[in-house]
Amino acid sequence: MQAKSRLFRFYEWLPGGLIWSTFVLSLIFSFWKPIWVIYFIIAFDLYWLFRVLHFILLASLSYFKYKKTAQINWLDKVKQLPNWQRIYHIIYLPTYGEPTEVLETTFKSLCASNFPIKQMIIVLGGEGREDAAFRERAEKVKQQFAEKFSHFLVTVHPDGLADEIRGKGANANWMGHRSQEVIDELKIPYDDLIVSYFDCDTCVHPEYFSHLTYRYLTHPTPTRVSFQPAVNYNNNIWNAPAAMRVTAFGTIFWLLMDLMRPDRLYTFSSHSMSFRALTDVGFWQKDIVTDDSRIFLQCFFRYNGEYAVEPMYIPVSMDTVMDKNYWQGFKNLYKQQRRWAWGVEHFPYMMEHFKGNKGIPWLTKLKYTWNLTEGMYSWATAPVLIFVLGRLPLYIAGHGEQSTSVIVQNAPFVLEKLMLAAMIGIFFSAVVSMLILPPRPDNQPRWKYAVMFLQWALLPITLILFGSIPATEAQTRLMLPEKYHLGFFVTPKVR
Repeated sequence: MQAKSRLFRFYEWLPGGLIWSTFVLSLIFSFWKPIWVIYFIIAFDLYWLFRVLHFILLASLSYFKYKKTAQINWLDKVKQLPNWQRIYHIIYLPTYGEPTEVLETTFKSLCASNFPIKQMIIVLGGEGREDAAFRERAEKVKQQFAEKFSHFLVTVHPDGLADEIRGKGANANWMGHRSQEVIDELKIPYDDLIVSYFDCDTCVHPEYFSHLTYRYLTHPTPTRVSFQPAVNYNNNIWNAPAAMRVTAFGTIFWLLMDLMRPDRLYTFSSHSMSFRALTDVGFWQKDIVTDDSRIFLQCFFRYNGEYAVEPMYIPVSMDTVMDKNYWQGFKNLYKQQRRWAWGVEHFPYMMEHFKGNKGIPWLTKLKYTWNLTEGMYSWATAPVLIFVLGRLPLYIAGHGEQSTSVIVQNAPFVLEKLMLAAMIGIFFSAVVSMLILPPRPDNQPRWKYAVMFLQWALLPITLILFGSIPATEAQTRLMLPEKYHLGFFVTPKVR
């Protein structure tokens, strides 16, 4: 493996350095200049109040678009376009250890698509380190569903190949190259082939592929964009513990809001793109953890910034984290959030590729640098500053010489009012979560609706335990030598 330059190591150190500088300076100034910190906390809480209001506005607009888009018969619109029959969809489903019932649910959702499934090519990719078990599951699925699709390809990624890490990206890279051989034999033009890269528990909305086809055929540059749907984690939401549900809905709402800000969008989890772009960049990178969002950056730099992510207000649904007992489920949830936070590994990659690249305007470089840095920084620091460190200077100033200061006397009341105003964000989340919920299963009591609403009282706790702490750990690990860097964690699927 090629040695990293000192500049690259600085880029790896910078995000975590910003976080720890904030925490350490907050502690130091809380004891040294508590009044300063009190002013800072009030300003910071006020800033986050505006962020909450901004979140409510964008998430509301996105939700209404989401509901409207899902109600349209997109195949009727597609059929009005010339030569739509030439379009094929290739669906990549990398898997490792997921039970057959999870795969069957995914394939049933594909078969329920409004778009003709005879124009779909399936690639189911397993890992060589579970060769026999995977082939048994793959054969069961193939017997049930293979004849329904145009082609059904099963691949097995060999274990221990050079220049790889054990992860989904390496498997997907292998799947891509094997499927390219089949595509070339079938002589399907790369521009007529749309890729959908799904987690193996992804259940698509019946209108997903029709809507995707319409967007692809009506886009002025369809091979220079990825398409990001609305991501839900509610396949098993009724059975998951409350903390898992709140964390899952938090992710759903954040991604829903981001659909309204395409200039900030990266591909995340399940998404779609052209086969042309995918082959131009050599498929998914096989030595990183966050391959689902890295593929966007690979295309972005391959085309000198002339690549974007288009929002699709149509849902795909995946599993909420669960396990056979609560403790293991909480551990899995923490590891999943930490893996997502490991997206900070894009920062040194991005900065390295910006360096010396004159084809990308400096304003674009600045925008992407700010968006990634601010997002990772806020993820790790905001909950701690609002709910924990923000109370320390008040306590210290209240027991010192400045206890009679006007600001010290009034700060608790000001912060209380700001927190009370920010509660509107929690109430909004509770209401929308009830609207997004899938139908209640017969084995769940009606009073569970009340629990689903009241569970949002856990939000401050989940923001710290499954937000700030795993994000801080991920960015701290990036600062450290490579042996402390994260590998890929496969989130167990339990129904």
